Amino acid sequence: MTTLLRIQGVTKTYPLRGPAKGGAKPVVTALDDVSLAVNRGESFGLVGESGSGKSTLTRIVLGLERPTAGQVIYDGRDIATLPAVEMRRLRARLQIVFQDPYASLNPRMTVHDIVAEPLVVHRDVFGLDARRRTDRVAELLDLVGLGPQHLWRFPHEFSGGQRQRICIARALSVNPEFLILDEPTSALDVSVQAQVLNLLHALQTRLDLTYFFISHDLGVIRYVCDRVALILRGRIVEEGATEAVFERPTSDYARMLLAAMPVLDPDRSPFRDA
Repeated sequence: MTTLLRIQGVTKTYPLRGPAKGGAKPVVTALDDVSLAVNRGESFGLVGESGSGKSTLTRIVLGLERPTAGQVIYDGRDIATLPAVEMRRLRARLQIVFQDPYASLNPRMTVHDIVAEPLVVHRDVFGLDARRRTDRVAELLDLVGLGPQHLWRFPHEFSGGQRQRICIARALSVNPEFLILDEPTSALDVSVQAQVLNLLHALQTRLDLTYFFISHDLGVIRYVCDRVALILRGRIVEEGATEAVFERPTSDYARMLLAAMPVLDPDRSPFRDA
């Protein structure tokens, strides 16, 4: 497999307020020597609790922050060294779907304008006029299971699952090859989660997408991802094929997370004979 994203020895520190101690300014370490590789066409999962460094790593991969040390290599190029023009083009190839679909949608914009906005931002790449942008938006809505009747509605008129479909359509509008999925189902009901996950699986197969799936839900990760890494306090503590990590965990942290998972089989539940 071809490696599309390579994270090499990434460390990120933030300065703390207060006087320097021993001549050194106090810092907090959000990421500590993180190294990962995501192959083209696969689903790679990153699991960690709140404060583990998942969001910081996401911002660095997107080029929104620079690492204190280390490199993020995308398709053979170091993101931190790209000129502004090339970074702008890269962002059309690398998109994100956020956790809360309602918070990530502008309530004053129609679905048409929300999904078309990336095409306007990257008009120098796609060159679509207003009519063709509308046709493209209608095509994207159909792709995610919505229809032309939804074009001119506003976000508050949709359910949570429909809003997340709109967010997915927006991310796909510029034909990306790499999607960061930042807990895309955690704000949804369980039945709706399954629908969105099945949609993501179908889209990956159809569009040849690469997924970087961030979550704290091991059940979702096991269903979606080919490989997984566990992050704890900014450090990768375990990485491997998803089934291998679930069946033969090697770290105490992995064993703790797996032990905390709910048992879906009632015959195996520890509360069966309670």
